[in-house]
Amino acid sequence: MPHTLLVLAHPRSDSLTAQVAGHLRVRIKEAGGTVDVLDLYAEDFDPRLTPVDEPDWEDREKRYSPEVHAHMSRIAAADDILVVFPVWWFAPPAVVKGWIDRVWNYGFAYGRSKPRLAGKRMLWLGLAGGPDSDYAKAGLDAAMDIQLRVGVSEFCGIADSSVHLLHGTELSGVPHALRPARVREVLAAAGAALDQRLPH
Repeated sequence: MPHTLLVLAHPRSDSLTAQVAGHLRVRIKEAGGTVDVLDLYAEDFDPRLTPVDEPDWEDREKRYSPEVHAHMSRIAAADDILVVFPVWWFAPPAVVKGWIDRVWNYGFAYGRSKPRLAGKRMLWLGLAGGPDSDYAKAGLDAAMDIQLRVGVSEFCGIADSSVHLLHGTELSGVPHALRPARVREVLAAAGAALDQRLPH
């Protein structure tokens, strides 16, 4: 069965984003798959790019920091990569960008005639507070798709990749009595996206 690297990017363990990640972890395991949960905040991942992890365009065999190589190993071991994140300012949180900057590095994720990540599947699952109509009207959904699916996944050789946004996930405007039902709807939508994009 496939092995999934599930990347979570939210500072609160009780957030709806974390609930979605936990729900998907259970679904994957119930389907017989294995899951490596990479909680970027809980593991205190440092998103800052420093010279030790800066690409060397003349040396694609450069040895990066031990932390980065540990993350590279987790990516390499995965058949599927699932990134669950809140949409902030119409993009993933800065910690995700920093993870890409540091870990998806030259010589590992790109820069080789035969991409090392080719053959993997990837799903970017974002929780967006606003309605899908607002995103579509402004072209923000298309912009995120190009940024993540094309600019990261496909650039690194992952042809089977998609970006899926769960809209209306801001619960502050939902009456307290109705929130449990709304959470169940979001979890169901997340599960449907997983089954469609990363079927097990």
